[in-house]
Amino acid sequence: MIKDTKLAVLIDGDNIPSKYIKEMMEEITKYGTPTIKRIYGDWTKPQLAKWKTLLLENAINPIQQYSYTTGKNATDSAMIIDAMDILYSEKVNGFCLVSSDSDFTKLAMRLREAGVVVYGIGEKKTPEPFIVACDKFIYLEILAKEEENQDGKKTNKKENIDKITPKVIRLLRNSVDDAADDDGWAFMGDVGSLLLKKQPNFDARNFGFEKLTQLFKSLNKFEIEERDKTSGRFKLIYVKNK
Repeated sequence: MIKDTKLAVLIDGDNIPSKYIKEMMEEITKYGTPTIKRIYGDWTKPQLAKWKTLLLENAINPIQQYSYTTGKNATDSAMIIDAMDILYSEKVNGFCLVSSDSDFTKLAMRLREAGVVVYGIGEKKTPEPFIVACDKFIYLEILAKEEENQDGKKTNKKENIDKITPKVIRLLRNSVDDAADDDGWAFMGDVGSLLLKKQPNFDARNFGFEKLTQLFKSLNKFEIEERDKTSGRFKLIYVKNK
């Protein structure tokens, strides 16, 4: 991913649990620098009170949006209008839309049409149309980190939100074939990029693995080869279907 990407982070405060905010902001820095950070909601509502301390700690600007009509989501409209204003200002070259709401599907599509990268972050319940409208979609459930219980022992809050099904295996094998050279070997980085193009919510962490290589190694259907890089201390990882 491009590290110097300037990102506008727009959060649907009515739709996202506050407990994920720290891990979420850490995740976003992997893809660029969050230069604009805004969260939208009706801050007169008591249920949003838990956000207030977290906003100060993470330098997120709260945008007040009153609910004008019962049953209508004014927060969505405010986010969409702001996103288009930011797009035309050309201050950023990427967006991070934080919501589990399919109402942002059209916005994600429009932003990508304008040539900027769009990352989506939301819960597992996020509808498929919004997920596939993004360049990459990250589930909040996989961002939870270890925490200490009363006995001082660390417990893992993460949960495997997807199972490795025959369909997943088929996706992996096909992607390796698509990225492979004449000898059948594919650079792991190319395979990862191809998987995201095919399925924006694909993430090794969904299956309980921190890295894509670990996911491939756990399966008895692939060969893994490490090759020395001509310069630098890192090795290049290649994968091949058995």
